[in-house]
Amino acid sequence: MPSTPRPLTTAAVAAGAAALLLVSACGGPSGPKEVDLGSGPAKAGAVKKGALKGVDLTFTSYGGFYQDGQEKAAIDSFSKASGAKVLQDGPTDYAKLQAQVKSRNVTWDVVDTDGIWSGAHCGDLLQPLDYKVIDKSKVPEGMATKCSVPAMEYGVVLVYDKKKYGAKPPQGWQDFFDTKKFPGKRAIPGIPGDASPGPMEAALTADGVAADELYPLDEDRALKKLSSVRSDTVFWKTGAEAQQLLESGEVDMAMMWTGRAYAAVKNGAPYAAQWNQWLPVMDTLSVPKGAKNPKASMALINHYLGAKQQEKLTELTSYSPVNTDADPKLDKLGASYLTTRPGLKKKALPVDPAWWSKHQKAMTEKWAAWLGA
Repeated sequence: MPSTPRPLTTAAVAAGAAALLLVSACGGPSGPKEVDLGSGPAKAGAVKKGALKGVDLTFTSYGGFYQDGQEKAAIDSFSKASGAKVLQDGPTDYAKLQAQVKSRNVTWDVVDTDGIWSGAHCGDLLQPLDYKVIDKSKVPEGMATKCSVPAMEYGVVLVYDKKKYGAKPPQGWQDFFDTKKFPGKRAIPGIPGDASPGPMEAALTADGVAADELYPLDEDRALKKLSSVRSDTVFWKTGAEAQQLLESGEVDMAMMWTGRAYAAVKNGAPYAAQWNQWLPVMDTLSVPKGAKNPKASMALINHYLGAKQQEKLTELTSYSPVNTDADPKLDKLGASYLTTRPGLKKKALPVDPAWWSKHQKAMTEKWAAWLGA
């Protein structure tokens, strides 16, 4: 939730908080409104001009350059075309979202979450999407589900310091866990409330498990392998923190999201990605159960999925587009971080989203206990 890069500025956070306080003081987001989105089938990227005038929505994502990109690529144009007022909030916080739904005081309307999490909470915290309002015809097959559509595709990848390992770079996760052959500090995601694909699969792969035998994950074996490098490991909790670890040179190699790696390298960090054994993942957009204006929320999601919006999002963030007609224009560096480029999927480790969604709660509890031990 994925994955997220450059944290929100203090001014931006303060402004967002003030706006949300103002909304709260007026009794929360505007109540349900009858909206006319026009006749005919929905078309991704389109919205009837002025259809949502007087409607307030809150879009919640992970902050940094990713949310900035979402705003510039899709949210601003949606507001201008539809007439809706869209507030920004973040970062996405699953406990906060759960509290909103359980208290029946939902203030978030469209939420960007990890794809595994959205799959695990369809029907309890997230409501089914209305595919009469959302056009999913240009979304790659299998990526749109009952309660979510993809926000973008990305990957979990190994990055390494070219100055230290450039002559003989690590070739995969086995090298990442080999502190004798590749001495130095490592970094991996260590978010107590969010277990997701990456550390477990990498650890098992390094321990000799074949790619086609990773699932069901043997978490005890994985944690034992992770414990073997614990003293050499820095745990990052946000994408911004992961990016900063590279830009400061604090770690020699890292497991991180491709968008954050790209942002760090673009800013001058002397690192490169090793694409062998990378893990494909995605963020998703969903509507919380009990959202005040679900039809307007669906309209925002439909606009977000447009080809032009997806092209611009990719050009701003390097995250891969989820509209099959999108043709982003990227420089050589940006193109090199696209996870949808030809042939790259052959190098990836398999990820089983269905297994993760079913077991995420138990995995998160075990992951949090290990991190806190």
